[in-house]
Amino acid sequence: MPVYWLPEDELRFPHPSESSPDGLLAVGGDLSPERLLLAYSWGIFPWYSADDPILWWSPDPRFVLFPNDLKVSKSMRPYFNQQKYRVTYDTSFSEVIKACSAIPRDGQVSTWITPEMIEAYELLHKQGYAHSVEVWQEDVLVGGLYGIAMGKVFFGESMFAKATNASKFGFITLVRDLKAEGYQLVDCQQETRHLASMGAQRMERSDFLGWLKKNRTLPLSAGNWKEGVF
Repeated sequence: MPVYWLPEDELRFPHPSESSPDGLLAVGGDLSPERLLLAYSWGIFPWYSADDPILWWSPDPRFVLFPNDLKVSKSMRPYFNQQKYRVTYDTSFSEVIKACSAIPRDGQVSTWITPEMIEAYELLHKQGYAHSVEVWQEDVLVGGLYGIAMGKVFFGESMFAKATNASKFGFITLVRDLKAEGYQLVDCQQETRHLASMGAQRMERSDFLGWLKKNRTLPLSAGNWKEGVF
């Protein structure tokens, strides 16, 4: 199956169904806001190392979480009962994405959140499309995550934790708030035991694309995302 080369001067992608068996769809292009938003609207995301060209992916199956299916383990309940951490939104986007890039990952020699990626998502944040969740212990940032909100779908990108269960605390808080605001789906991209333990599940790519169409994943304006409330 061919992998498509994307020219920088043409804003397009092949259909996600043309991805290779491992999910690789295309190579090249750029990380402009217009291309990134088009990619997410079709369930495509960039993921590559610093020495590689930009690689675009659409895995099958996808790993997703329906907010109604969120599971909070018994071990996490005391964290909420005691309000061990404090959660904010969009107060420290740059700090969150840079912390995500610096956290060591099992099986990864280097980070895929390159300086080029950081710059691109910081621009999306300034335009009101990329958002961060910050987890605080007193005044210290100890965890967080970031992603893209479009329509009624939140596309999660990466998370980090510097204190026990801080990223889980932030993710659970986010999903609860998304549910309260009528969001229908959280895209987790790739399967992990961490996310599976909180209720995420596999979804065939064709079904995932149907959900994106159903929930009209058009970019939200900055006014649709308010600090602390969705």
